[in-house]
Amino acid sequence: MLREKEIKGISGWLMLLVLLVLLAGGIYLVISAIREGDAARIVLLLVIEVVLFTCFFGLTVVNPNEARVIQLFGRYKGSLKEQGLWWVNPLTSRRKVSLRVRNFESSKLKVNDHDGNPIEIAAVVVWRVVETAEAIFHVDDYEHFVHVQSEAAVRNLATSYPYDAHVDGQMSLRMSAGEIAHKLRDEIQERLAQAGVEVIEARISHLAYAQEIASAMLRRQQASAVIAARQKIVEGAVSMVEMALEQLNARQVVKLDEERKAAMVSNLLVVLCSDRDAQPVVNTGTLYQ
Repeated sequence: MLREKEIKGISGWLMLLVLLVLLAGGIYLVISAIREGDAARIVLLLVIEVVLFTCFFGLTVVNPNEARVIQLFGRYKGSLKEQGLWWVNPLTSRRKVSLRVRNFESSKLKVNDHDGNPIEIAAVVVWRVVETAEAIFHVDDYEHFVHVQSEAAVRNLATSYPYDAHVDGQMSLRMSAGEIAHKLRDEIQERLAQAGVEVIEARISHLAYAQEIASAMLRRQQASAVIAARQKIVEGAVSMVEMALEQLNARQVVKLDEERKAAMVSNLLVVLCSDRDAQPVVNTGTLYQ
């Protein structure tokens, strides 16, 4: 397992000055040798000039939040991460790696949730490279690796939880956004650790039922909402009826037998629980007729 090793280069401005001075001095010596007609000296000086010119290829610019991975004949020598102009061995290869924070949004994936319902899901992943050696040498293309593994993690997460919770306290994709985002980030981080990548944030950006069941699921959600509302209405109506009977009895407004209490409870529940305005019926007789 290759680990990142940070190295320091030689100041590029200093080397640039030195090389320019040596190159100018070499040109002067070559001209002098030509005037003197010394062939051997001319060849030697030309070889030196070529070597000096080659040294210019060792100058490397490192931008902020970037790194250069240095290799010499296939061996990893280290990573140059400090910004500025530097000089390294001109025979080395230098691969640029961005250390900036990046993000991407996965495509809309069609998968089955934990209950087997087809859903569409997509996620946004915010990430950056923290280990340049692992990013370059442990995987073939770390950017492609991030995309593929992130989508695989999203698929796995979608199949592990239902779209909607059917039991109180159950975790679901729609209702448990914070917990799901945390689990998604952890799973993507585990998959990308070998590539030297840190996952800063991962969140679901799109979540919906697939088109073929969307209308049926919408009716189901509407029915669930109506049932939940009716339960609250019934609970409130029962409380109000109980309070009415208690106050009538306490104030001795009227005395009702069990049959009349049942009729009164029935009428009050109809009025309180109906989804339409109640139509009153005027009784012109006695209470019992």
